Amino acid sequence: MNRLFAHWFAGVLMLGCLAVPGRAQDQMQVEDFDSIQLYTLENKSGAKVQITNFGAIVTSIVVPDRDGKLGDVALGYDSVESYINAVDKPYFGAVVGRYGNRIAEGEFTLDGETYSLATNNGPNHLHGGVIGFDKVVWDAVPTAVNGKPALKMTYHAKDGEEGYPGNLSVAVTYQWTDENELIVHYEATTDKATPINLTQHTYFNLAGEGNGTILDHELILNASKFTPVDSTLIPTGELREVEGTPFDFRKAKTIGRDIGVDNEQLEFGLGYDHNFVLDRSGEPGEMMWAARVLEPVTGRVMEIRTTEPGIQFYCGNFLDGRLEGKSGKSYVHRGGFCLETQHFPDSPNQPTFPSAILKPGEKYDTTTVFRFSTK
Repeated sequence: MNRLFAHWFAGVLMLGCLAVPGRAQDQMQVEDFDSIQLYTLENKSGAKVQITNFGAIVTSIVVPDRDGKLGDVALGYDSVESYINAVDKPYFGAVVGRYGNRIAEGEFTLDGETYSLATNNGPNHLHGGVIGFDKVVWDAVPTAVNGKPALKMTYHAKDGEEGYPGNLSVAVTYQWTDENELIVHYEATTDKATPINLTQHTYFNLAGEGNGTILDHELILNASKFTPVDSTLIPTGELREVEGTPFDFRKAKTIGRDIGVDNEQLEFGLGYDHNFVLDRSGEPGEMMWAARVLEPVTGRVMEIRTTEPGIQFYCGNFLDGRLEGKSGKSYVHRGGFCLETQHFPDSPNQPTFPSAILKPGEKYDTTTVFRFSTK
């Protein structure tokens, strides 16, 4: 599969497990590239998710409010060109990898060999590099999981791609249920030991994309510790208690309540942009409850369950109104938040963190569920 960019979306509507043509956009022809498709997973209530095989991006999530009115709660665009040309590369809706989040100074040592990666975020490596998984064309196949419609995307990352070792075969399966659950299942195998940390980078605004800030959203995180960072947002290695800090979301509070307090960690992140250590009661790799967000005006609620040990909470600190989304509205400062389930940032350089190394003969297998409801 060619790693560069293709056409604008050529619409595909998926009903059950059948893909039928939908509305096509004007196309931007580029030599030697495959077409990019847009898929729709719709349940019996009319709630739906749209996904493109460019970057495995979730382009929209349409769910009801407490009055039953449907609205799109995912920030994004209606053309591939907009994803490619967006200033500051926000990674709207994408699967990021081979290693999501940051690796210090773009370097790590594995099995006695030092690997150098692109430094595309200040002095550090971020979200897989210059052409990470968010900027490649995935193969997509409509399928079924437990008899329910799903979309499976696959990509083969070559040994040495963006500096990483090993030929890595990746699959991401999206399923949308009648209970308004978006289930994201990641799988991967490799022929050489390699770091891997895949995550979903959707920005949410439960009031509706483009409808102001997310500062009044009420957040709960199932985390009594977080990983503090240095001024370049690389973890120091400490697991710090949230108690008595602005990072305590164990009980519901608005995102904006403490975001402006005098705190070095908030200064480093320009707000919240930190990994939280999930309080796991079961065995590593078991599904657990991680987060809950309520938007009080619409009554929309999102809950997250995951098999991952951490979750990155980012509150749109770098949005500044320059990006215009699907509805024609500008995405203002803190106009969306991300909750990225993950292994911890810089784990290849942090021996006390849970290992993010995949070895030959092993299988990377992780799942995250986003469930939407109302209150």
